[in-house]
Amino acid sequence: MNLKEIKEIIALMQEHGLCEIEIEREGLKLKLRKSALEGQLASAPAQYVVESIPAPKATGAAPALASETSAKNSKDIKSPMVGTFYRSPSPEAAPFVEIGQTVEVGQLVCIVEAMKLMNEIKSEVRGRIVEVAVENAEPVEFGQTLFVVEPV
Repeated sequence: MNLKEIKEIIALMQEHGLCEIEIEREGLKLKLRKSALEGQLASAPAQYVVESIPAPKATGAAPALASETSAKNSKDIKSPMVGTFYRSPSPEAAPFVEIGQTVEVGQLVCIVEAMKLMNEIKSEVRGRIVEVAVENAEPVEFGQTLFVVEPV
């Protein structure tokens, strides 16, 4: 299931006034639920588990570049969902993190918007940001590398 298909499902949900839909196809289970808190920041739901669904294969130059530049002991901060990647809370604001900056465990590094819900993505590793693997306001896939971190 790709981003275009998910957007079509969301459009159908809005068109028919559905609040929740669950689809299971080819071993992938997708559950979409409209939130009463649309437009407000919320933490990423804990039920997203990277190991439960195979991550998509990298395509294009940017993901390949991320794997080439990462050191042997570097860690990736990956997207826990499909959505749109944002480096800052608003277009005018400074990014949450920059290359060379040290991040702590639990520190907010970006936002992934899914279904008009802004999900805060926090670092699970302490270290220095060595690469931002996605451009601002670009769509991201489940399990896609967002940042490469060199543990310190």
